[in-house]
Amino acid sequence: MPPEQAPGTAARPGRRGRALVRVLVVAAVAVGVTRLLTRGMQWDARQPEPAGFRRGLLHGAAMPLAWPGLLAGQDIRIYADRNTGRTYKLGYTLGVNACGALFFGWSYRRIARLRRAAAGGQRNGPRYTS
Repeated sequence: MPPEQAPGTAARPGRRGRALVRVLVVAAVAVGVTRLLTRGMQWDARQPEPAGFRRGLLHGAAMPLAWPGLLAGQDIRIYADRNTGRTYKLGYTLGVNACGALFFGWSYRRIARLRRAAAGGQRNGPRYTS
């Protein structure tokens, strides 16, 4: 019969193992995204017409995704030198902001969910029902 443990002193190898798996999955996804992004931007640089609003939107959305590759020392092209000017820049800034809103919105939602779970499932503030 195994010795009894005091409450709240459960072994933590499961938690560490899950954390390691998460880190490895994030690293693998970052490598995959970096490779796809590098190839996509190389293809985009070979296009004959200057980048306009739509390509600016894609480049802007790709900019935050390029961060892990840039951090790892790869030179990822995230801005088109040949562009249409104002329309490209409008698309680029819209793409950056949309990607940031998506990422940070997901992050803040997850943090709020973790805080609710830590507080015993209670929501902050009154509940409104109709």
